[in-house]
Amino acid sequence: MKESRNILGWLGMKQEELVLEDAKQHVDVTYQTVEWFKKAVQAYIAGDEAGKKEAVEKVRECERRADGLRTKMVEKLSEGLLIPPDREDLMRFVKSLDRIADWTNGSARLLDFIKEKLPQDILKEFSTASDIILDSISKLKDGIHSLMSNELDRAIKDCNEVEAYETQADDQKRTLIETIIAAKLDAPLLLLSYQLAEYMEGVTDKIEDAADFVKVLAIKSK
Repeated sequence: MKESRNILGWLGMKQEELVLEDAKQHVDVTYQTVEWFKKAVQAYIAGDEAGKKEAVEKVRECERRADGLRTKMVEKLSEGLLIPPDREDLMRFVKSLDRIADWTNGSARLLDFIKEKLPQDILKEFSTASDIILDSISKLKDGIHSLMSNELDRAIKDCNEVEAYETQADDQKRTLIETIIAAKLDAPLLLLSYQLAEYMEGVTDKIEDAADFVKVLAIKSK
């Protein structure tokens, strides 16, 4: 049986170990970004404007922390000893994580602009969409930690589950947009709601992109 390369042979190279530790922190901060967005949605549905604003601000803070970690990792990778193909894989992986935080922050900004209470059936669909995002990022987080622990088959399985959540998100966006159109909202609220539906589905797209890179790294490490 072929012996595992232990995550592309990075472990044991001090600089690359530090990059991987930063990657763990990055996915944890990215997860917090999504978690706070979910709380912002819950607060909005409950009519808690102060709670919504606090959660939206937390999303912004987490997104800034994620940006800082991305910059730090890119600098380390630029100075490291990894061969170009491996460095390129890791660079893309780091950037894919950062896009999750960016799109979640964009979703939070749109939610912050919505002051009027939407109809209950739309709120229900937004709640379901936010649940799918949180489930998806949770499974990505599991996959990354499995990768870092060299549990490669488990990492691949986790990433396949992320793909399933992305399919759910596509279906949910269609249902949400149909519900928004049927509600006959006024133009500003219709535009904001539609854009928020698009952005939320975009978050799951970015999560799937990151999961694809995790899968690539896991397969290369076998």
